[in-house]
Amino acid sequence: MTSVQQQVDHDLVIDADFGTVFNLVADVERWSQFHASAVHAEVLHTNEKGELVQHWSLAGDSAVRTWRTVRRTDRPGRRIAFTYMDTEAPATEIHGEWVFTELAPNRTRVELHHHVEAPAGADLAPLLDRIGQDGKEHLDTLRVTAERRADLDELVLSFTDPLFISGSIEDAYEYLYRADLWPERIPHVVGLAMTEDVPNIQFFDMDTKGPDGTVHTVRSVRICLPSKLIVYKQISLPAMLDAHTGHWRFTQTPEGVIAEARHTSTIKRSALSLLGGGTTVGEARRYLRRLLSSNSMSNLRLAKEYAEERADS
Repeated sequence: MTSVQQQVDHDLVIDADFGTVFNLVADVERWSQFHASAVHAEVLHTNEKGELVQHWSLAGDSAVRTWRTVRRTDRPGRRIAFTYMDTEAPATEIHGEWVFTELAPNRTRVELHHHVEAPAGADLAPLLDRIGQDGKEHLDTLRVTAERRADLDELVLSFTDPLFISGSIEDAYEYLYRADLWPERIPHVVGLAMTEDVPNIQFFDMDTKGPDGTVHTVRSVRICLPSKLIVYKQISLPAMLDAHTGHWRFTQTPEGVIAEARHTSTIKRSALSLLGGGTTVGEARRYLRRLLSSNSMSNLRLAKEYAEERADS
């Protein structure tokens, strides 16, 4: 069967050094903090052929698509090549690469190339349009993030809180997986409407009551990987944040389960006054650390109580 090949090319000049730009592309697991549609990515395994990476990304505000790529990172050659393991019809093969050229100490050209192969006569236009739009959005995010690195170093707050549970990993996971029961189980959650049209992909709108009694509503997407990990991303945000991602991770040890809550939040500098006139970024970081840690540790302690009660029964 004859085939047709198409190429989609993008390029952009970024006012940032090569190392900053390259590292942002290479570190796929941090990409969801900066790119609006990215939900999660993780390296499944690594060998001499490269890294096998699974990606999850929003398709609108109520669906997620997932795919796998093999990535080969060549820092000395200033390239990152990728091949899609799961191609979308009518394409039979998609591969490409990122190419980085240092124009000056703080100026880098980035090229993004996609090569698409399909049977002759196939209508590739919708797929090429989406690749083109996705590529443009990725480069725009890369430029903004790289050029704001110094600012983001101050504004991004990231931390992890662990808790030991002497119950089963399945019960600890189940307690936090069943977000639809949170209004009954978790005091600061006063309302939650959840959908799970695809198993282990959850969307929910949650109402939470703050320490001052005000109620905040956020929409989140969660990727659930039984019984080890629940990743979330808020897709509608509190007024003082530009981004909020995190996870619940469960690790089995010989003694029991280590459950951890992770938060990564990007503070919106223009909203600092919501915490009071003259509020500094440092004060906002301390406020968020207390608030987020208090809520997530409360949730973990409830999961601990649930799992340990079931273990004792």
